[in-house]
Amino acid sequence: MYAKKVYKNFFGFEFAHNNIRERYKKYKITMHNKSYALRGGRITSGQRRALEELWPRFGAEFCNTDSAPDWDFVFGRHAPLALEIGGGYGEAAAHLAQLFPAHNHIVAEVYPPGIGALLRKLADNDLQNVRVVRADAKDVLTQMFADHSLHCARIFFPDPWPKKRHHKRRLINAEFAELLSQKIAHGGFVHIATDWQNYADQIRECFFASPHFEFAAATMPRPPTRFAMRAQTPAVDLVYSRVPRR
Repeated sequence: MYAKKVYKNFFGFEFAHNNIRERYKKYKITMHNKSYALRGGRITSGQRRALEELWPRFGAEFCNTDSAPDWDFVFGRHAPLALEIGGGYGEAAAHLAQLFPAHNHIVAEVYPPGIGALLRKLADNDLQNVRVVRADAKDVLTQMFADHSLHCARIFFPDPWPKKRHHKRRLINAEFAELLSQKIAHGGFVHIATDWQNYADQIRECFFASPHFEFAAATMPRPPTRFAMRAQTPAVDLVYSRVPRR
């Protein structure tokens, strides 16, 4: 009978098992949405150190309250809010923060290795206009932003859930498009990229059916990331402008 090992997770909590779902509960990451696949992933010593040392500087705690946080207070200034859903390893977030220094950037991510890598990039480049929220995208949108408070939302390479029986788990559907329409201000936009053609078709259908969005022909910057380099096919970029109800 082997003795049960006790480990410490990336945020200092002890656990004595390898069950990923339970582990993510200990990270206080909400799981009910299931629009992403649970992954264990190995965290490097640098990423672990970034989580321990840099989270107080760049992290924004998830607020499960009736009122959204005061982002002007969080950033120490008033500026347009740009949300990136699923920041990956932070390549896009760091690049866009430098490209648009007049914006306040919020990144919603759930995976500790990705968060650690992003925090290191923010510190290395001294990017004061980025905050990271460790929570599910729908929860972040619902709880942490007042209606019509976002300038834009970017979603690069969301989990495609390629099997047909799993399509219902995809993040972007009619319900999510309606939620985005509530949070994005008139004149703002949504920028989505995917390398799965049938997911792109589904996204087009959702936003075409919405009376709150119009397809925008404008080209928006999308920095290269490791996910883009692993794309199955050339990525499709879809940009939709938030307009008054048609």
